[in-house]
Amino acid sequence: MIKIGQEVPDFEIEVFHKEGIKKVKLSDYKGKWVVMLFYPADFTFVCPTELKEAALLYDKFQAAGAEIISVSTDTAFVHKAWHDASDAIKIVEFPMGADPSGKICTLFGTLIEEAGLALRGTFIIDPDGVLKTIEMHDLGIGRSAVEALRKLQAAKFVREFGDQVCPAGWTPGADTLTPGLDLIGKI
Repeated sequence: MIKIGQEVPDFEIEVFHKEGIKKVKLSDYKGKWVVMLFYPADFTFVCPTELKEAALLYDKFQAAGAEIISVSTDTAFVHKAWHDASDAIKIVEFPMGADPSGKICTLFGTLIEEAGLALRGTFIIDPDGVLKTIEMHDLGIGRSAVEALRKLQAAKFVREFGDQVCPAGWTPGADTLTPGLDLIGKI
């Protein structure tokens, strides 16, 4: 499983995106932030609420220089069928990744092997391909796209202003902290 501070190995994934199915690599997004949203399965209860919320904030993620890629163990064809059938998912414009083999879910530690499903996981990868945040939930607990966006903004701020850190609940424009010089690089 990939850990915070490690470079994420390049991988290829089939996606349903813009009414088509194609393969993309993580390296295609080099130089951009990537927000990976793992979820259990299409045609379920909590998942469409999460992807809809992310879709409603997609322009804000893009404005922050990030691409969202959602991932489940469903195939890209199932993603297309869900996109066509669900009013909540019809608004999703980001790539919907298909990981039926579970290889990418295994890399990120979200795979529930006995069920063939992914835990709810949010991972933020910086423009150099380094993992910056991990958040995972049990299947019954939905995540917040608003909080994922806030974490992305905080990660971007810390990357740009390395001598400053973001306190709990930090949002853009709020006060930051400047740790002592002896702590820089140790956090």
